[in-house]
Amino acid sequence: MRVAVLEGGRSSEHEVSVASAAAVSAGLTEAGHEPVAVEISREGRWTHRGEPVRLHPAGGLLDCAVAFPALHGPYGEDGTVQGLLEVLDVPYAGAGVLASAVCMDKVIFKDLMQSAGVPQVRYAAVREGDDPSALAELGLPVFVKPARMGSSLGISKVTATGELPAALQAAFAQDPLVIVEAMAHGMEVECSVLGNETPQASMPGEIVLEGEWYDYGAKYREGGMELVVPARLPEPVRERVRAMALEAFTRARCAGMARCDFFVEDPGGSARVLLNELNTIPGFTQTSVYAKLFEASGLPYPQLLDRLVELALERHARERG
Repeated sequence: MRVAVLEGGRSSEHEVSVASAAAVSAGLTEAGHEPVAVEISREGRWTHRGEPVRLHPAGGLLDCAVAFPALHGPYGEDGTVQGLLEVLDVPYAGAGVLASAVCMDKVIFKDLMQSAGVPQVRYAAVREGDDPSALAELGLPVFVKPARMGSSLGISKVTATGELPAALQAAFAQDPLVIVEAMAHGMEVECSVLGNETPQASMPGEIVLEGEWYDYGAKYREGGMELVVPARLPEPVRERVRAMALEAFTRARCAGMARCDFFVEDPGGSARVLLNELNTIPGFTQTSVYAKLFEASGLPYPQLLDRLVELALERHARERG
């Protein structure tokens, strides 16, 4: 089956996307599919083998049966490309327009989860010109993040009040909307989800960091972090993580795939599980957390990709029906 693999994109996560797409193409080939590379430049130009890709409503995409957006950040993970693929009438892997947009915006996602009573760290949304003194109730330390970016880009840890203005400016350089989160003191745990109406959750994994927190370097530098699977938690706590991952996935109207990130405070005692965020297009190399968690759960990388292709076709057929 011909699968259009979308790579690159306009966001600052361009290089991460290229690495994900290369791994996806190799995995699809191993699974018996024919990957078709669609390169999206930093300026947003679409090409295939150096030639411009011409797009027409309901005209498909390079005669491919499915598209796999291996894109991260704005203009790829936020519903924009998903909307374009809907207009082209091309089945695609992953969440639809609404879920992609909701999960990309950390403020909207957290507001949605808060309305459902899902436990989270305390947070506040900030725009340029807002009074930062309102953030005092969050205490210190806090993390200052662009609200609609991934890969920990533009994030600062603030341990003193005087550090806050510079941290906000660094985040505003990436996004006019910023989220400030109280620090959670606990284990970082991640859980992968796969499916449409009846999703399944992987075995949860524990992130063990070389540095102080899970920044860009820890995610992509060799040895920056270690993934321990299963997470070193009592089985009832791991099951609670899996149940919360499925709840977040379902409430956000996700489809296909997502990776849910958690903090577990007091893991050896009361084990309070806090949802952090949900990524609708997680990093997708064979060594990325999403794939490694499912591999540890008994689903190898090529079969995982094959299942995502099937899920894309199933959802397209159901919605077009």
